[in-house]
Amino acid sequence: MNEAENTENVATGGNRPLALRLDRPLIVFDIESTGVNARQDRIIELAAIKVMPDGSEIEKNWLFNPGVPIPPETTAIHGITDAIVAACPTFAECAKDVFAFFSGCDLSGFNADRFDIPCLEEEFARLGINFVASRRRHVDVQRIYHRKEPRDLSAAVRFYCGHDHAGAHGAAADARATLDVLKAQMERYPDLPRTSEEMDEYLVPHDPLNADRNGMIRWMNGEWRINFGKQRGKSLRELFAREKNILKWIVNGSFDTEVRLICRDLLEDGILPPPPPAAAK
Repeated sequence: MNEAENTENVATGGNRPLALRLDRPLIVFDIESTGVNARQDRIIELAAIKVMPDGSEIEKNWLFNPGVPIPPETTAIHGITDAIVAACPTFAECAKDVFAFFSGCDLSGFNADRFDIPCLEEEFARLGINFVASRRRHVDVQRIYHRKEPRDLSAAVRFYCGHDHAGAHGAAADARATLDVLKAQMERYPDLPRTSEEMDEYLVPHDPLNADRNGMIRWMNGEWRINFGKQRGKSLRELFAREKNILKWIVNGSFDTEVRLICRDLLEDGILPPPPPAAAK
């Protein structure tokens, strides 16, 4: 691994502590990619700051060769060219390192629920690895911001931190700015939850009967069933027995990674998720 392109740094917690009680590490991260489609485009740069429960921070930056040309319109945004990443490792070559760094951690970012998390999930899914983001708590800084002051990251830095966001659209600068905004939000709004578990529920309330974060597969009438579109109400067990083409359609479609992996596991191994604890109540 080239240290000029992939670096790690241990910090003491930045300029101010994070007023969010953590019972496990929180990773604040940002991705620069080949485009804006989280399911199809590839990660070029990944910058992550792991905030430990004691407030210490570990920063890790990766620069990847995406294996495909970087469109000029994308380069115009983040400044990363094909030449810059030509000698960099691929995501597949660094996947073990990335997965280990994120292991056992909750997730935070700016608009991470809609882009960064699905993009990272998809990169792992291409390698047959289930990142299982729904089992981690999410603290999406954009959701806090939009609830309180609907704008973008640069405006958030100006509003909460009192200065312009230098280095916008660079993954490392955006990750650091996102953490700075989160720290300022926790100080500014004393009514915000003070634990990552409570914050996750505050931003996106969970339904314990859902198999995935968006409830596309749901426990109904004693079985996991499709909860969208024309197939709503059909059980996965019955689809596996009689209509495997529907499961294949989901696996090959543009659905959430976790939904596709659930259907893939059923098709390939006959495995369904266990019943949710709430089903026994």
